[in-house]
Amino acid sequence: MNQKDADPFVSAIYRGVVAHRRARPVRHALKYRVFSLLLDLDEMPALDARLKWFSRSRFNLYAFHDRDYGPKPHGPAGPVPDIAAYVRDAVGGFGLDASGPIRLLCYPRILGYAFNPLAVYFIHDASGALSAVMYEVSSTFGERHSYLIPVGGRAGANGGVIRQHADKRLHVSPFMEMDQRYAFRVSPPREDVVIAIRQHDAEGPILSASFAGRREPLTDAALERAFRDYPLMTLKVIGAIHWEAARLLLKGLRLKTGDPAPADPITLVRSKTKAV
Repeated sequence: MNQKDADPFVSAIYRGVVAHRRARPVRHALKYRVFSLLLDLDEMPALDARLKWFSRSRFNLYAFHDRDYGPKPHGPAGPVPDIAAYVRDAVGGFGLDASGPIRLLCYPRILGYAFNPLAVYFIHDASGALSAVMYEVSSTFGERHSYLIPVGGRAGANGGVIRQHADKRLHVSPFMEMDQRYAFRVSPPREDVVIAIRQHDAEGPILSASFAGRREPLTDAALERAFRDYPLMTLKVIGAIHWEAARLLLKGLRLKTGDPAPADPITLVRSKTKAV
């Protein structure tokens, strides 16, 4: 089998590890084996047509539903935008070039269920250079909000490690205050991908979280192996969130209240991007 047959898509599977480490007010750490899909949104029709175990907007072993991303639909029968068109329109509305590929790192639906604490969009301009990264955060309270951060010049063109920052705007963890800031460190997906987030307040670091994964071609055989190696992974993700919350309660943490989600689904962050 030649390389083209083995690796027909830009879209891919990234197998790896999610790790969290809390520094205060109590120490707490976790580590889980997971996988994510990198989906080139322009490849979606081909993925739907050519893969047996992957479908768009219909039930399968793995599925991608546009309603799982972007603005929350108004009820189960509400209109659901094409997510690629929505992202291009929204990003273009902020004056950024999103006419190139849009690639989404996310958990798919597995047997109909998915929950993405974080989905990351890699947005490219007409030349193919990375023009922005959008971090879409979802809470277990059913709210979503995205942080859109431009990537310019050398940072977008040379493909190095990207460092970005954003003020927290969505109440996500019931154990965290709102007056905090995120520091993102991203190695865009190639043979490996790394998404690392450090959360801190005025007193210093509180929590670090990361996903590091290794690329595999997106094929039916790879999807079968992933299901065997990570059975019902998305159910385990939500289960692990509640299990770790119970452990934190036993360690003495108490629940915090937070502001409602911002009215605008996307916050444009004009922080300076650093490339390493």
